[in-house]
Amino acid sequence: MFKHILLPTDGSKLADRAIIHGINLAKSLGAKVTLLSVVPEFRMIADESFAMPMSMQTKQRYEKEATVIAEKKLATVSARIAKAGLQSASVVVSSDLPYQQIIEVARKRKCDVVVMASHGRRGLTGLLLGSETVKVLTHSKIPVLVVR
Repeated sequence: MFKHILLPTDGSKLADRAIIHGINLAKSLGAKVTLLSVVPEFRMIADESFAMPMSMQTKQRYEKEATVIAEKKLATVSARIAKAGLQSASVVVSSDLPYQQIIEVARKRKCDVVVMASHGRRGLTGLLLGSETVKVLTHSKIPVLVVR
């Protein structure tokens, strides 16, 4: 059935539950796994007339540190996957639109299913915060397994 599973994670406990389900699914199917972490892009809030002299260094430091943190989280999950006897790869990308990166990585890596978590926000909170899961479900051409 599924031969390559994409497991996006933001490091939350809810995402960890989806990872557990994804690992179990991969193990039962003998599928390989690609882990994904999408790091938010660096944003500096400043007036047009104000330019921070060290802004480029600050941006580079943020990107480096955020990537290292994401890679450490993925390494921990990768070790769990290896312990289950499965193959995995890890991808860290930077974007303010995680759903687009999830879909793009799934396409580029030829994944045939995405397993991800949903916070289940409803009403005004769901409307204001949006949902990356709903956006992936709406725009993805491959199946998405949602864990709650």
